[in-house]
Amino acid sequence: MKRINYFLALSLGLSVLTSCDSFLDVEPKASISDEQTIFDKASAETALRGVYNAVANSSYYGTTFQSIGYLSGDNIQWTGSQSQIQEFINHRVNAENSTISGAWIAIYATINRANQVIAKVPAVTDPTLTDALKNPIVGEAYFLRALAYFDLARTWGGVPLITQPTSSPSENSGIKRSTQAETYAQVLKDLDAAEPLLAETVNRYHATRKTVWALKSRYYLYQKDWAKAEEYATKVISDITNYKLLTPYSAFFANNVRGTQESVFEIFYNGTSEINDHRGQWQPQTNGGTRQWAPNDVFVALVNDPLVGGNRSALAAKDNQSRWYGNLYYRSPGSDPSYVIRIAELYLIRAEARAQLAKLTDAAADVNAIRTRAGLAATSASSKDDLLLAVENERRIEFALEPHRWFDLVRTGRAATVLGITDPNRYLMPIPSVQLQIDKALEQNPGY
Repeated sequence: MKRINYFLALSLGLSVLTSCDSFLDVEPKASISDEQTIFDKASAETALRGVYNAVANSSYYGTTFQSIGYLSGDNIQWTGSQSQIQEFINHRVNAENSTISGAWIAIYATINRANQVIAKVPAVTDPTLTDALKNPIVGEAYFLRALAYFDLARTWGGVPLITQPTSSPSENSGIKRSTQAETYAQVLKDLDAAEPLLAETVNRYHATRKTVWALKSRYYLYQKDWAKAEEYATKVISDITNYKLLTPYSAFFANNVRGTQESVFEIFYNGTSEINDHRGQWQPQTNGGTRQWAPNDVFVALVNDPLVGGNRSALAAKDNQSRWYGNLYYRSPGSDPSYVIRIAELYLIRAEARAQLAKLTDAAADVNAIRTRAGLAATSASSKDDLLLAVENERRIEFALEPHRWFDLVRTGRAATVLGITDPNRYLMPIPSVQLQIDKALEQNPGY
C-alpha cells in the first residue's frame, strides 16, 4: 500500500474532507503533530466519528467492498457495460480492477484513522475526558480496526499489518505482507483489546461489547473453531430483549425503518451529507437508479419459490418493464443503512457450528428459527452433511444482497463445486497492481 496510498490514508484520516469523510479541522499535511489532531475530549470524539465515516465510505461498506462479496457469488448479474464488474461474476478478476483498488485504499484509510485514535486518545490529558469516556473511544477504534483487518484477510489473504499512525507519506513503505494466519491473529488481538474497554450495552451504530462478541463469532466460524463460534453467537442470541428475528423478513428494512432489533451493527446514512450509494446500483431507472446489477434468473426463481424463499421474496421486485431488481436498498436519497451484522447471521453461524459439533437437533432448531421467520416449514435435514447444506442454502437467500455468499463458499471449500472455479488461486483477490508499482516489498497473490 504505501507511498501514494498511505499518504491518501493519512490525508483521509487527518484532514477535512467532504461529506461523510470529514474528520479533523486541520490542513492536509505530510506530517501533522498530535497537538493539532487529538488533544482534548471534543477532538477525540471527532476522531472516532472519522473512523466510522471511513467504514461508511462508498468504497468500503458504502458499496464497493460489499459488492465483492455478492457479485462474486452466484445470485447477481451485471446489466451494464463495465467489464471490471463482469470480472467478479466470471471469477477472473484482474489486478488492474478499480473496484479492488478502491476497496483496498478505503480499508487502509479506515485502519489509519483507527490507529490515530488507538495511539493518541490514551495520552490526552483533558480532565473532561475521563477514563469512562476514553475507554469506549479506544475500544470502538480497536473493534473497527479488527473489522478492517478481517475484511482484508478474507479478501486478499495476508496483508501488511500497520498498527501505528501514519505521519509521513513514505513511513510505511517497504513493509512486507504478513500471512493470512497472522492477519487473522491481528483481528483477534484487536477484538480482545476492545472487549474489556466497551460496556455490555446495546448500540446498533457503535461498537459495544456485544458487537465484539458478534464479530468474534464470525471470526471463529472462519477459523473453524466451532465451539467458540457457538459460544459467542449464543452470547448475543441470548439477549432476546434486544436482538430478535423480526417477522416478516422485510421488517428489518422495509418502510424506511432502521436500527431494528434485527440489527447488531449497521451503518447510518442520513441521505444528505452521508450517502449510501447502493440504491443507485440496484434500483431501476423508474426509481432513479441504474439497475446496473440485478438478481439473476436462478436467484429470482429461488427467492420466489414459496418453499425456498418464503417471504424473503421481498428482496426482489419488478420494474415497469417486468425486469427484476434488488430491493434491499431503495431509499431516495441514499439513506439506507448498510447491514454489517444481523442477528440472523448469528443464528446461522451457531447452526453451522452446532452441526460441525454433532449437535444436530440444536443445529436444526437454529435453521428452523430462520425458516420460520421466512414463513417456511421446518427443515427435513437431520444428518450433519444435510444440515450443513441447509445452512448454506439459507445463507444464500438470507444474505443474497449482503457481502456473504462469495466468502461463505470460499471458507467452506465449496467454491469449486458450486461456482465451478477450478483454480484455487482465484479464491483470493489480486493485490491491486497500483500498490505493487508503488511498493516493491509487496508480492502478488499466486496465479495473478
